[in-house]
Amino acid sequence: MTQTAIKRIAISTGGGDAPGLNAVIRAAVLSALNRGWEIYGIRDGYNGLLLPEQYIDGGLLRLTRERVRGITHLGGTILGTTNRNSPLNYPIQDGNGNVQYVDRSDELVRAFRLHHLDALITVGGDGSLSIAQVLAEKGLRVIGVPKTIDNDLDKTVITFGFDTAVAFATECLDRLHSTAASHGRIMVVEVMGRYAGWIGLNAGVSGSADVILIPEIPYDLNRVVEKIKEREEHGSNFTIVIVAEGAKPVGGDVSVLGKEVGRAERLGGVGDKVAAELQAITGKETRLVVLGHLLRGGSPTAEDRLVALRFGAAAVRALEEGQAGVMVALDPPNVNYVPLDEATGRMKTVPLDCDTVLTARDLGICFGD
Repeated sequence: MTQTAIKRIAISTGGGDAPGLNAVIRAAVLSALNRGWEIYGIRDGYNGLLLPEQYIDGGLLRLTRERVRGITHLGGTILGTTNRNSPLNYPIQDGNGNVQYVDRSDELVRAFRLHHLDALITVGGDGSLSIAQVLAEKGLRVIGVPKTIDNDLDKTVITFGFDTAVAFATECLDRLHSTAASHGRIMVVEVMGRYAGWIGLNAGVSGSADVILIPEIPYDLNRVVEKIKEREEHGSNFTIVIVAEGAKPVGGDVSVLGKEVGRAERLGGVGDKVAAELQAITGKETRLVVLGHLLRGGSPTAEDRLVALRFGAAAVRALEEGQAGVMVALDPPNVNYVPLDEATGRMKTVPLDCDTVLTARDLGICFGD
């Protein structure tokens, strides 16, 4: 069936924020306007359409050249975002505080029709793109743009936000080396990444960590203690340990801080456990640094800006070419299109035989195994 001509499109940013979101928005807006299309931003994921009464502008922001001027280098997103209340599993509370989950996807599609929006560009991670897949199955023309600092989306070599997160984590490790060496301490640094260890691995190798604990390799703390003693025997009285939030001990589970209504479980706390146990076993003064949301903030690196701009422009080209139900993906040197169901079907975790892991082992970095 021939697709109708595009006149008005929308763009949304969902899930956790990441450096480069504004660059995607700017590229999509300018590319759309240069084709004579109108483009609107949906406030806070899909809240702008599901909860329009909460916004002065009705939840839709008309995007013009003036609105996106000078935003490429800015962190965050001018549209706002949310990682709660998925329209596929939307929490509704009754007067007694009981929660019932309902599917509001049909309502969301009707809202697109009501506003005469011909297509959607949705920027997000696995959760946001899974929602996009459902909307596409319901007849909405959708193009996905992969976004996550965790770099755990399959079918794309990299996601924007990842390079910035790794660069900042590496800078933090550089700074921690001097204070760790001065005091002869063990420094444990917890980083984000959920169930994938890409940030911990890349930052750990780049920042000369001595120990890297990632979800893909369950750790034995005794092996870490052996590494600390080995360093002391060679005259190094300090140790830098980087821990991905999804790391877990052999035979154990991930550390969960809690789960709120309408949100995925929050990982965290493993760094505190590792630090406490290392101090108890070794007797060495141990300090914990949790980088947390610092990894999400700040200006994107040049690499993330470029990838984000390429993704935003490619999403508009995809719509012009008649594509729907696909995600733009980096396959150097090109940006290609991948069906959404393939992009969200598998989490991209660190292969144990990848070159970065092999490099780390050659350098003598301990993975706790």
